[in-house]
Amino acid sequence: QMSKTQKNKATAHHLGLLKAKLAKLRRELLTPTTKGGGGAGEGFDVTKSGDARVGLVGFPSVGKSTLLNKLTGTFSEVASYEFTTLTCIPGVIMYKGAKVQLLDLPGIIEGAKDGKGRGRQVISTARTCNVILIVLDAIKPITHKRLIEKELEGFGIRLNKTPPNMTFRRKEKGGINFTSTVANTHLDLDTVKAICSEYRIHNADVSLRFDATADDLIDVIEGSRIYMPCIYVVNKIDQITVEELDILDKLPHYCPISAHLEWNLDGLLEMVWEYLDLCRLYTKPKGLNPDYEDPVILSSKRKTVEDFCNQIHKDMAKQFKYALVWGSSVKHKPQRVGKEHELEDEDVVQIIKKI
Repeated sequence: QMSKTQKNKATAHHLGLLKAKLAKLRRELLTPTTKGGGGAGEGFDVTKSGDARVGLVGFPSVGKSTLLNKLTGTFSEVASYEFTTLTCIPGVIMYKGAKVQLLDLPGIIEGAKDGKGRGRQVISTARTCNVILIVLDAIKPITHKRLIEKELEGFGIRLNKTPPNMTFRRKEKGGINFTSTVANTHLDLDTVKAICSEYRIHNADVSLRFDATADDLIDVIEGSRIYMPCIYVVNKIDQITVEELDILDKLPHYCPISAHLEWNLDGLLEMVWEYLDLCRLYTKPKGLNPDYEDPVILSSKRKTVEDFCNQIHKDMAKQFKYALVWGSSVKHKPQRVGKEHELEDEDVVQIIKKI
């Protein structure tokens, strides 16, 4: 029905309603049922380990297993026919002091978001990753890219996007109050009311700070969306021309490689590290040199001294008096700081405990 509806201001209200209905149905599909087996499925329940998790997603036989084998030394069966990998194969990369878990997920097929093949389990596992690598065949990268993006979007994964800059607050009475600090070309009060009504929300404050679409509003109401960095890994570049490679190399979020010939794997690892956005911190026991061999790894979004303490031991923050820090986050070397101080990559930290 959506594909048959012409997009214009007159139909925006109707399209918004259809999108809300579709989002609700997809959520119901994603929610595991309690009857019988179900769950993640055999081979998909991989324990999260290491400092970060990276998932390889792609159509069958694009070279995911070969890439996992080359990067981690983990054996994932490789063959030139489709669906060689039927379960989730984990491997580990040690890079710049961090332990990164790499998952070779079974090949996605079109219609995965609607429950075809093992798509539901594949995408559910992909949601637990910190970075997604979409592995594409250099011969048909754009076709595969669009199809995979559509499948991931259908399961609430938003690639290389930030959460919509809007506020949605439910209230007990007063109806739907819609305000915006910018001109809106996609949403008006009637459309907002229609979408809210589909979720049985009749009292809410909706405030926009950008030109939002119906999809943005639905994402905020659903609240289960995951915003994830993604790298498009174009494999088998040995099968395309230099001119085609030059075009791929200039595209944002793209990394051309040949897993079989081991071309540009170092470049891919560096790009993964950049997208993971991790922070390496070195401990310094009193009277000893810093331990540069075994860093404490934190996310750049949570890198206070308190986060550092909690990563080492949950009781350390309770015994905390102050910390001495050497590195780019402080002006003096060392500098005395409190729990709230934000650390930077490769800082050295010494914790002083209460007596």
